[in-house]
Amino acid sequence: MKVITWNCNMAFRKKAGFILTHQPDILIIVECEHLDKLLFKTDIPKPKDSLWFGKNQHKGLAIFSYGDYRFKVLENHNEEFKTIIPIHVTGGHFSFNLFLIWAYNRDDIDGRYITQVWKAITYYDELLTDKPTMFIGDFNSNTIWDYKKHRLGSHSAVVKQLEDKGIFSTYHTHHKQLQGKEQHPTFYMYRHKNKPYHIDYCFVSKDLLDKLQSVDVGEYDFWTKHSDHVPLILSFDNS
Repeated sequence: MKVITWNCNMAFRKKAGFILTHQPDILIIVECEHLDKLLFKTDIPKPKDSLWFGKNQHKGLAIFSYGDYRFKVLENHNEEFKTIIPIHVTGGHFSFNLFLIWAYNRDDIDGRYITQVWKAITYYDELLTDKPTMFIGDFNSNTIWDYKKHRLGSHSAVVKQLEDKGIFSTYHTHHKQLQGKEQHPTFYMYRHKNKPYHIDYCFVSKDLLDKLQSVDVGEYDFWTKHSDHVPLILSFDNS
């Protein structure tokens, strides 16, 4: 199973071909236009299933299946967390719960950005022990910003919160990296190579972590022609 997350910096319909060359089974696109606006070229593979979330028709959060996987929003979805969406994934070699993440909500003055993730993990606490679980997307955060004032949570608090539930960062585990010391940036502010940050993540429960085969981060020279983010590409054993 190949899973890719990418903040495409809008206009995904014009950029889909670049990411689809990697043949994802599941593709998460941040800052994606509404599905009604996705008028792909005829030579672009069409998804077998898709969901989209957001208020801005030009800039939302989407998930696509290019294989047998199918998506259903869990019934206990709390819409207070506008761009943190719990989804049940079925139809593949195994089923699991996937939390789509775009830590962007500016409406909650008590918990913007990473604190939204902290609050969502607390709210969905009982879900995190039931099934194989994945948190994936643009977290807009890194341990290096922990010194900034967060009323309820910080990046390190979220990492610990997930680890206490047996859910771990795929990138940091696979590449043996420390939080805040990442060697592979996923975001370049203003697309400048001298302003690199690692802010896109995939956290998985131990059962999925045991299936992890590879974690690749897109290269600056190619991907920054299309976005200020590069993709995070994960492969899991289907057995």
